[in-house]
Amino acid sequence: MTITPRFRWLIALALGSLSAAGFAPLDLWPVTLLAVAGWLWLVRDAPGLRGALASGWWFGLGHFVFGLNWIATAFHYQDAMPAWLGWVAVVLLSLYLAIYPAMAAGLAWRWGRGALMPFVLIFAAAWIVTEWLRATMFTGFAWNPLGVVWVPVPGVPILATVIGTYGLSGVAILAAGLLLALPRLCDLKFGRPRGGTIAALFVAIPLLAPLIGQMLIPRAPEPGAAKRPPIRIVQPNIGQQDKWRDGFEDRNFALLASLSGKPGAEPRLLLWPEAAVPEYLEEDRRQDRLARARIARLLGPRDVVLTGGTAIEWGKDGYAAGARNSLFAMDATGRILARYDKSHLVPYGEYLPMRPILSAIGVSRLVPGDLDFWAGPGPKSYDLPGFGSVGVQICYEIIFSGHVVDPAKRPDFIFNPSNDAWFGPSGPPQHLAQARLRAIEEGLPIIRATPTGISAVIDAHGHVLKSLPWRTAGAIDARLPVARAPTLFARFGNILPMLFALALIAVAIARRGIAR
Repeated sequence: MTITPRFRWLIALALGSLSAAGFAPLDLWPVTLLAVAGWLWLVRDAPGLRGALASGWWFGLGHFVFGLNWIATAFHYQDAMPAWLGWVAVVLLSLYLAIYPAMAAGLAWRWGRGALMPFVLIFAAAWIVTEWLRATMFTGFAWNPLGVVWVPVPGVPILATVIGTYGLSGVAILAAGLLLALPRLCDLKFGRPRGGTIAALFVAIPLLAPLIGQMLIPRAPEPGAAKRPPIRIVQPNIGQQDKWRDGFEDRNFALLASLSGKPGAEPRLLLWPEAAVPEYLEEDRRQDRLARARIARLLGPRDVVLTGGTAIEWGKDGYAAGARNSLFAMDATGRILARYDKSHLVPYGEYLPMRPILSAIGVSRLVPGDLDFWAGPGPKSYDLPGFGSVGVQICYEIIFSGHVVDPAKRPDFIFNPSNDAWFGPSGPPQHLAQARLRAIEEGLPIIRATPTGISAVIDAHGHVLKSLPWRTAGAIDARLPVARAPTLFARFGNILPMLFALALIAVAIARRGIAR
């Protein structure tokens, strides 16, 4: 079947757009697999390397524009820039991100041409590597890896404990390849013993993973869960339009305080969202001392609160030089027990690259304020009296597979305070799905607190034990889930998906040898 170049890129664009249906909140993962299968056929059928690269790029453009549409919503809350600029930002970002699917398509076409099975195996390996590159180059943009479409599918996500998120993305390519191979597998003439055996092994991973996963992932409460310390997550439903409005500070704090409840007989861990308080809690100004005091009054004698806030970095001249997006741990005396500074900052959100040039043409940061945020040193664990060790990942940081745990000290759980109020209806569920993958990979519970949702308690197997929906004020009372023993991925990180990619290439080479 011959397809003209014009229709080829239109088909690739349409398939890429359909493939985004597998991401939350739609979770239509079969549509994603069918769209990817159609794209694999299109790439394999390309008349040359240039056509394969073009098919990959157009597919990627549709895939990212529709999968990242939530970014456009963030511009609605920035008075300095028009809202329509949000869609320009989505398209421009997608024009860049589409390079990575194009690379995967080009590599598969160049090195996998010929039999279907080697082509699919090399495609899966190329996707693993290029997706890792997307999450790494130029500070990285890891949002919506293809493997996240498996999160709602029972059993399959357990593979992330071994091959990580990028390996799961490779499994999605394999499953799509299976759909392409089905006509051949169903052909009664397909009777060569060696070829049939290898094909059976080829389809085993995507078919058997759900069954194996269901047997391996327990649904019953973990032993000792009832004795774990109590936690309370506060979701005040404070929208971005109200967060920084003059005169709203007292109202916003009253919401946080009322939802925090009263201290109980047991020490409890109180968890507030990212940037929950506007005051600079470590400073010695009167308003900051008062802020610490009124937060401390909400706590029992052995309670601890974790709250998002901002820290100021002062220059040698005595003027503020920068800011930190921080998480503060505070006890009932108002003493700051620990401070974590966000490491993986959002370009254009928390700092403005090439500030002299971009500010001159009217481009500004999405987060209010005149100071750029400075990056912290990276993942770190902190001991909290009575609650064990906590690792912190603020908002966007949780999406980076293999980069969420302090390598020097494994925590008992990860706290992910976030401000998803920027991101409309699709961003928060996508963020939650990626946090669930981190819990599975690392074998650690993850607690999320956001101002407008989705706040959640996620156990070490990625199950959402309790949650509050989007745009709902409330609080979650729960017991801190139990951590698992370190998974293989927790021990070795992203070297494992790279080894998986090498294994796929090795099988592709071996299959070619058999075919000859």
